[in-house]
Amino acid sequence: MPSLLLRWRFFVILALSMLVLLWPLHGLVQAYYFDGLQRKNSQTLDLFAANLTGTLKQYEILPQILGRLPEVHNALLNPQRSETLEAANHLLNRMQQQTRADVVYLLDTRGTAIAASNWQHERSFVGHNFSFRPYFFEAMAQRTGTFFGLGNISLKRGYYFGNAVYVDETVVGVLVVKVDLDFTESLWGNTPERLMVTDNNGVAILSSEPGWLFRASRALTDGELAQIAEHQPYASREPERLELSGSQWLRFDKQLEKTGWTVSVLVPRQELVVQVQTAMAVVTASMLALLLVLGLLMQRRRHYLERIEMDASARTELEGRVQQRTLDLQTLNQRLRDEVLERENTRQALVRTQDELVQAGKLSALGVMSASISHELNQPLAAIRSYADNARIFLQQQRLPEVAGNLVLITTLTERMASIIEHLRAFARRDPQASEHVALQPAIEDALALLASRSHGLQLDIVRDIPDATLWVEAGETRLRQVLGNLLSNALDALGERQAPRTLSLSTRFVDGWVCLQIRDNGPGFSREALQQAREPFFTTKTSARGLGLGLAICDAVVKSLGGRLEFANNPDGGACVELYLKPIVSSVNLEAREDIV
Repeated sequence: MPSLLLRWRFFVILALSMLVLLWPLHGLVQAYYFDGLQRKNSQTLDLFAANLTGTLKQYEILPQILGRLPEVHNALLNPQRSETLEAANHLLNRMQQQTRADVVYLLDTRGTAIAASNWQHERSFVGHNFSFRPYFFEAMAQRTGTFFGLGNISLKRGYYFGNAVYVDETVVGVLVVKVDLDFTESLWGNTPERLMVTDNNGVAILSSEPGWLFRASRALTDGELAQIAEHQPYASREPERLELSGSQWLRFDKQLEKTGWTVSVLVPRQELVVQVQTAMAVVTASMLALLLVLGLLMQRRRHYLERIEMDASARTELEGRVQQRTLDLQTLNQRLRDEVLERENTRQALVRTQDELVQAGKLSALGVMSASISHELNQPLAAIRSYADNARIFLQQQRLPEVAGNLVLITTLTERMASIIEHLRAFARRDPQASEHVALQPAIEDALALLASRSHGLQLDIVRDIPDATLWVEAGETRLRQVLGNLLSNALDALGERQAPRTLSLSTRFVDGWVCLQIRDNGPGFSREALQQAREPFFTTKTSARGLGLGLAICDAVVKSLGGRLEFANNPDGGACVELYLKPIVSSVNLEAREDIV
């Protein structure tokens, strides 16, 4: 009997001790799950902030680059000319499509939009004044202007970058790029957690909960309300208060230093409560089971102790695995951030390298054109000088027939110079984008005429197998001449690498409804690598002084825009073979190709 009483007393004391332990245990369990939520959402905040910052950084330098383009300068210096504004509109539209910005637009010094990528849309920015926006007066003050707000024309949110446009170190306007950040909300997905990004005023500008947008998460001061009324960044000048009760939400924040924004993840507190209640239920049930096991297995104390030891070991192992998994996730997160930074640095280096290569290409093209003009015009000029001196001497001697003969020769030489200049002007003309009916044979002859001096220097034998009847094709006149000039120039470069005899063959034929121009040479031909990568930009087999590897890539893109195609191969007998396929124009009317008015 005393033994039974002692046993019950032991159970009562043990039960009371367990009840007392439940309260501090509840706090420990709650702290444990809260720390887990904090680690999880801290990683999520880091990833989202890195993605948002990286997106904005992609567009930060874009206004400075576009502000140096001649179309932008012409539009600001000559806003009354419709052709300069149209060129600027088309340029901004192309840049918007290539960079995937929301809108790119150009403001004059008064803040009025004179050109925009959306000039054809119903809600075009052209003609509207944006001088009240911070990015305008910050850019006019020769600083990089930034601003986030609701567009008063498009009624869409966006982040704006503005930079001043300089001409001779004078600010003549502001170029603005608007970035659409709506996609960042869709990346969040459908989860119990809520995403919210607040600006310096504490107003929600991005959120996965639509009802929270443009509502203030704190009380706004009079100065902040005045600034909101002046800059109009939100749908309302007095944003409604957003009440987020601490009893409903757990909030985790991360500050973005560059923009001053705060990225927040709000987790329903009920999620933590459910986890803690589940854990406590498990703990309470475990305690009851423990009491039951103690009551039933008092005589088997040793086995019970062994089982407790096994449970403790398993719990320790589980916690170790959880800690190891957390450490692995943190390590992976750091690697992802390093990779994002490395890729951004690589992209910036690539952009700088491409700019330098394009500039080198421009200088190379300028040198080649100058040498061509000098070579083609020096000989006729020297001959004209000689004939003029002879004519003066014959005139002093009253030998009028000889004077007339020299003047006829001078006229012939001036006609030759005019022909040479006309060939050069044909390549310098701006080509309309619409398709034209272009005669193929004159375009070939013009391209050969521009390369005549190089052909003579190489002692080149040109073989033509082209019909006399005019072949009309669907193309752009100047673009077609540029393609032909580039292809023939490449052929001459290849022929310059071998000894005489050198042969260049040109032939045309109809193939499956196409007009095919075949250009063959007896040079070294294409290597296997060149056949595979000929259409890729910056691939070249020439030295950096002779080429940038852009010629064939540009030709391929131009021909595709004309609705045709280019094929590259090697001749069975040696040398390269390039085939240009264009759409034929079948008509009984003698159609002439359109020219730009010069």
